[in-house]
Amino acid sequence: MHFSTLLSAALFSTVILAAPKGHGLASRVAHRQSSRASGLLDVKYSKDVVDPETGNVTHIDYSSNWAGGVVTSPPAGETFSYIQGQFVVPTPSFPAGSAAFWVGIDGDTYGNAILQAGVDVTINSDGSTSFDSWYEWYPQYSITFDPSQFSFGAGDTIFVSVQSITSTDGTVTLQNLSTGQSVTQDVSAPDSSSALGGQNAEWIVEDFDENGSQVAFTDFGSVSFTNALAQTAQGSTLGTDGADIIEIVDDNNNVITQVSIPNSAEVDVVYSG
Repeated sequence: MHFSTLLSAALFSTVILAAPKGHGLASRVAHRQSSRASGLLDVKYSKDVVDPETGNVTHIDYSSNWAGGVVTSPPAGETFSYIQGQFVVPTPSFPAGSAAFWVGIDGDTYGNAILQAGVDVTINSDGSTSFDSWYEWYPQYSITFDPSQFSFGAGDTIFVSVQSITSTDGTVTLQNLSTGQSVTQDVSAPDSSSALGGQNAEWIVEDFDENGSQVAFTDFGSVSFTNALAQTAQGSTLGTDGADIIEIVDDNNNVITQVSIPNSAEVDVVYSG
C-alpha cells in the first residue's frame, strides 16, 4: 500500500454522503436536474517538440477540453493504481464561467473509463464566485461533496488522491491542507464495461460539460499541481517528467493555456486566453 494512502487512513476520518453536482448551494437548489460531467480527452491536433539542447521530445496534444500533463503509459506489464497532487485554489475572473482542477486515472489513450476527483471554481456574470468539490467514475455523472462537510475557497491548498483497489472499485480523497478538513469516498464503476485499464495518470484543468455541453471557460489565472506522483499496482512510482502536455484551444484553434512541467513532481497551467 502506498505511504500516502496509509497516512490518509489516519488523517482522513470523515466519510460523507454525496449529492448531484452543481455550482454552490443556491445553484444546486435551483438546478437539481443539471448533469455535470468530465469528458474524455478531445484532441483536435498534436505535434512533437524537440528540445534543441537535450534532444528530448515532448508530445503536445491540442484539445477542446483538457490542459495539463498526462503520463500516457505505465512501465511494461504494469497498471496505474494511485495518483496524487495538490494545488492552491485559484481565484476565477472574467469571462464568467467555470474551470475544473483534478487528478485521475485513464481517459486519455484508454477511453473506457476515468476515475477522478477534484474541484470546480465558478465566477458568475454578477461577479459572485462559488466552489465545488466532486468525484466521478466516467461515464457516470460526477457527484458533489456536501459543502457543509467539505468546504474550501480561493487560496486554500487542496490535496487530492485517487486509488483503484480493483479495476471496478476505488477510493478518492480530498484534504483542505489550509483548514485540516478532509473527506474520503469509496467509488465503484457504473458497470462492467467501465472498468479501469490503469494506462494513464493525469493532472488536469478542464472545461467540463454540464447538461450536455461545455460550460463557458473562466480565466483561472494559473495553477500548479505539486507533490504530483503516480504509482502502479506493481509498486513502481512515476513523476511528471516525460509526461505528455495538453493545451486547450478555442473554437478558432487559438491556444488559450500554457502548460509546463518544471520538475518531476509538478505540472503548471496558465490561462492565456
